[in-house]
Amino acid sequence: MESTRPIRALIRGLDALTVLNLRNGATVSEVAQDIRLPRTTTYRILETLSHAGFVYRDSTDDRYRLTIMVRGLSDGYDDEAWVTQIARPFIHELGKDIVWPVAIASLSGTSMMVRESTDHRSPLAVERFSAGTRVPLLTTASGRIYLAFSSPTQRESLLEILSRSNREEDALARNRTDLMKLLNDIRMQGYASAVRARRVSDEISIAVPIMIDDRVLAAVMVRFSGTAVPIKLAVERFLPKLRDTANKIRQTFMDQQREPAPHELSRNAARNLTQE
Repeated sequence: MESTRPIRALIRGLDALTVLNLRNGATVSEVAQDIRLPRTTTYRILETLSHAGFVYRDSTDDRYRLTIMVRGLSDGYDDEAWVTQIARPFIHELGKDIVWPVAIASLSGTSMMVRESTDHRSPLAVERFSAGTRVPLLTTASGRIYLAFSSPTQRESLLEILSRSNREEDALARNRTDLMKLLNDIRMQGYASAVRARRVSDEISIAVPIMIDDRVLAAVMVRFSGTAVPIKLAVERFLPKLRDTANKIRQTFMDQQREPAPHELSRNAARNLTQE
């Protein structure tokens, strides 16, 4: 029996999705180069995927990125791909409010990866961390909050790996008594803090979790100078706003999960018309 001729346009669209999945976003030219198509053809493919709701064009850098709808294509989709899209407006809103640099980070291997930050917009950022920066689990506020609120099974697996590490920042994993006390205290107070020694003034960070059911999706954090803002004052000023931002991101994520996809809306509308 003669095989069915493949639909080239569909294959090209899947190729474009694959490229975006492998990158933290990509321009039209980058996708065109990877899938070996003319730029105009690639632009039409990306705009079609955008119209269908699977990608979006980021106005800040003209890069195309995956949307949460891609989760429906495969169980292997990485939740973090949606973080930037949903969290960005809330992160930048918080950054404008408190001025100090704000970021959102999620687990990547045995470290935390910064997914979005306001560092390049904050006049108070001494050292700027951009998206893609990795930070340790045990010595940062974002890593500590993740460990404190993660499931016992996941926590134990991560700590087992870190305990075999020779890196200085992972040394605490070999002192389970002190580490578990630290994580228990963090769970009790609902936030984590960490201090990074600097020549002029120590940099302090505070982080809160974004929880979906019993899972830590990501952490929202703020960094500030310990001399300018003592930790006690920072907790009073920043913690309620961090929690409010985390709740907004969580709620938006939950709302988008409940919303039907555009093709489902069209299907439902057609079904309703046939029933009338």
